[in-house]
Amino acid sequence: MSDLTATVARPGIFRLIASWPQSRFWLLCADIYPALAAASLPWSTTAVSVFMVLWLIVVLPTIRWSAFFEALRAPASYLPLAFFALALAGLFWTVDSWPVGFQGLLPVTKLLAVPLLLYHYERSERGHWVLFAFVAACVLLMGLSWVTYFADWKPSPVGVAGVPVRNYIDQSHEFALCLFVMAPLILSLAANGRRAWTIAFAAVMLGFYLDMRFVATSRTAFVYFPILLILFAVKYLNRRRAIYFLLFAAAVEFGVLLSSPYLRDRVERTVQDYKVDRDTSVSVERGIDTAASTSNGLRLAYWRLSIRSISEAPFFGHGTGSTLELFTREAEGKSGEWGNIIRNPHNQTLYVAIQWGMLGCLVLYAMWYFHLQLFRGPFLASWIGLVIVVQNFISSLFNSHLFDFHEGWVYVLGVGVAGGMVARAQRLSGAEQAWNKQA
Repeated sequence: MSDLTATVARPGIFRLIASWPQSRFWLLCADIYPALAAASLPWSTTAVSVFMVLWLIVVLPTIRWSAFFEALRAPASYLPLAFFALALAGLFWTVDSWPVGFQGLLPVTKLLAVPLLLYHYERSERGHWVLFAFVAACVLLMGLSWVTYFADWKPSPVGVAGVPVRNYIDQSHEFALCLFVMAPLILSLAANGRRAWTIAFAAVMLGFYLDMRFVATSRTAFVYFPILLILFAVKYLNRRRAIYFLLFAAAVEFGVLLSSPYLRDRVERTVQDYKVDRDTSVSVERGIDTAASTSNGLRLAYWRLSIRSISEAPFFGHGTGSTLELFTREAEGKSGEWGNIIRNPHNQTLYVAIQWGMLGCLVLYAMWYFHLQLFRGPFLASWIGLVIVVQNFISSLFNSHLFDFHEGWVYVLGVGVAGGMVARAQRLSGAEQAWNKQA
């Protein structure tokens, strides 16, 4: 009798286990883990990795594979997978060893999360949790940045007052993103007469802006900041107001330049660096050892070396991970900064072209293009996604931000979550219009 009872009970247990991925708690976890990863981005690389691995474990059983494969027909979903597939195939023609090749594969693996995030957040109502978690974490970081700046405290891993964790490049990248994400929210709150919330959001946004101008910022931010200002003006203001806004922004930037010792120092050092670069970078490239080196000079030297390497294998590149072998060979016999062994040429296009040639660049730019196409709508999520893609594209002209851990995960989470929210909003809007026509 007991054997019969056990036989009858087993299907019930299996049905119970199979129903777990559709339970409220399980689906809640599938929404919480990306939010926790976003909240961890300004602070920790380990936490982001752990939360995204947990999310992957939780979300896979919730997927309806027929619908997911249907969603993969969209270029915005399948191009990240194509990029990873190309990097995987590049292991078979790499000029370096397989262990080094796998190290070159790691930066691309994060792109596998993009189609999963797009699929999940098209069906989830909690995509805004990820946005709120990231902005809240950045607000906390901004407050701590001001505290350490006025206390003149320089944390040992960073060594810069006002940059309590990570580095000033990541911090300014986050603050600029939050600033432009909050800008349309302030317009909406002001239009709806919510004065208290408008003032609160404006104060936080001002804190982000002043931190970037008086505490710490990256040179790349000087390039994408005015472009994002123009995009904001074009998208949210009429022509007359857009012109006034941009003139006002230019006047504010000029005033800040005059009043900020930090900003003046950054500009002056940039000009001085370029004067040094004209001699030292060429000398080092010709094999003449020199101690003089600047970030711009190093970057220009890396670019020239990268272009020469690309010309040797223009169509399919040297294979996954080959940048390490290239720059290791170039650093031999040199001292100082010129003798450092790197794998990153500080330009995303060159980084891709060295390894996978013109084919890799075609996939890269196609992915950027179709991700931009996701965010043409009028929704707030469309604006957020647009800012993330444009910021990543412009910053990748001077860095390899798609492959860097922090900026790469900002891109992956931002495009995946915002893209899913836009798709959901479009679907609901289309259903509502169809219902109104029937009514």
